[in-house]
Amino acid sequence: MNFDIPRNVILPVEQIDVRLDPAPHPYETENREAIEANWLRESAGNPALFDGTVVLLSKLSHRQRRLEGRCHAVRFSTFMHWRGDRSDLRAEHVYAHAMLVSRDNALVAIRMGSHTVNAGSVYFAAGSFEPTDFRDGRVDVDFNMAREVMEETGLEISRARRDAHHHALSLDSGTVIFRRYFLDRDADELAQSISAFVAADPEPEIEGPVVIRDPDDLPSGLKPHMFGLVEWHFSQAA
Repeated sequence: MNFDIPRNVILPVEQIDVRLDPAPHPYETENREAIEANWLRESAGNPALFDGTVVLLSKLSHRQRRLEGRCHAVRFSTFMHWRGDRSDLRAEHVYAHAMLVSRDNALVAIRMGSHTVNAGSVYFAAGSFEPTDFRDGRVDVDFNMAREVMEETGLEISRARRDAHHHALSLDSGTVIFRRYFLDRDADELAQSISAFVAADPEPEIEGPVVIRDPDDLPSGLKPHMFGLVEWHFSQAA
């Protein structure tokens, strides 16, 4: 079984061994013509899209608090075609979330910009793993988190206090690896800082910050995987 991980349950993860395989992903190799045709349609509808490099899983398992997997560098156009299909059981998506927790225990998320593939969606600042996120062939999840948060919000989190280990939530849409980062500022102050960063960025990825103060304080556009993460955070002992 390529993907041996429980679905729809939050799992503790104390070790992560997701490796980058230099071989092409079979999904990309076997669907080149369909990928190209789909990309022509996608890019015609949104010329701001960039066909860069991301990674797509070919294997993932969770045993004894250890997450092991294999992924391959693919073109973003390949990922977009897979995202609209998902019929090939040899391919899945994995990504990471730094859950930003304010001093007053709110969660600070973001709403994606209108020019992005997830326009209007609300989740924590994040992006797919890229080859630059790997060290000696193994993904550095916290580096990816810090990089994406900085790029989208201007916040520096690499020295922030954080949970002792990661967790993961696997859905049919993909697997998110997440970790809480505790910032020494109240939610409103963090939101103001992010808004100022977005206003000064000539090409911002996000529309702005979204503050979630309790499990019933759910904004429109919240991505499906976020419901479980929000509920989990507010269920934890202070």
